[in-house]
Amino acid sequence: MSIIAMAVYSTEENKKDKCLEQTLASLHKTVDWKKHKIMLSVNGATQTTKDIIYTWRNIISNVYWNDTNLGTAEAVNKCWANREPDEHCIKMDDDIVIHQSGWVEELEAVVAIDQMIGQAALKRKDLRQCPQEESHWFKSELVMLPHVAGERWRIVERTRDIMGSCVLHSAALINKGGGLKQFGGYGFDDSTMSVRSRCAGFYNVFLPHIEIDHIDEGGTEYQKWKEKEASLAWQKFLELAKAYESGTEDLYYPLNK
Repeated sequence: MSIIAMAVYSTEENKKDKCLEQTLASLHKTVDWKKHKIMLSVNGATQTTKDIIYTWRNIISNVYWNDTNLGTAEAVNKCWANREPDEHCIKMDDDIVIHQSGWVEELEAVVAIDQMIGQAALKRKDLRQCPQEESHWFKSELVMLPHVAGERWRIVERTRDIMGSCVLHSAALINKGGGLKQFGGYGFDDSTMSVRSRCAGFYNVFLPHIEIDHIDEGGTEYQKWKEKEASLAWQKFLELAKAYESGTEDLYYPLNK
């Protein structure tokens, strides 16, 4: 069983309500929501947001209404905080659509087959990671997982860092590394977790056979703010990654900050 956590931030300006509705609709179609826990952590909501969440209340296990904008990482950590030790934790953005049913079980299967996989993610079509990429930041490698008798062969795309919108963090990784860590206003919580995963002895993969659609068209002031914050956070990410790799920064980050 997995916890699917989604940080929600909708305003009249960023118009993310429509994205959220499509994302929840895709979860209804593709996830066994009686088996897995879908949780929302709401950093900001319009009345339309609240109406959408109410409409899809049957598939949602819990909603946290945050008094302030906690940021993506801390909002997601709030959903993961009461997890059982054997539960995997999925971070999912509120502006993606997944078309293939059973994707949660696919992610769970690869970390069960190879318990050294820390992050297993679905891949957005606009990401650069591929085997032909020359940059070490984006170069990936197709890997055949050990075969399990009676099951099909599985191929994963091993990559340095996960930059994704739907990422399963294995129970083993969460037990060892804790929750997501974010610095600044936005960005790099997923990549920072990738570094911590590698430093803890795990490796990170995409599932190349399942694609997801990023449906936020951008162009809003909110989108411009995110891009600016991510740009400002890049140097901090490099410094923190170096600290993790050198052992001067603790890999564990508490879920209950």
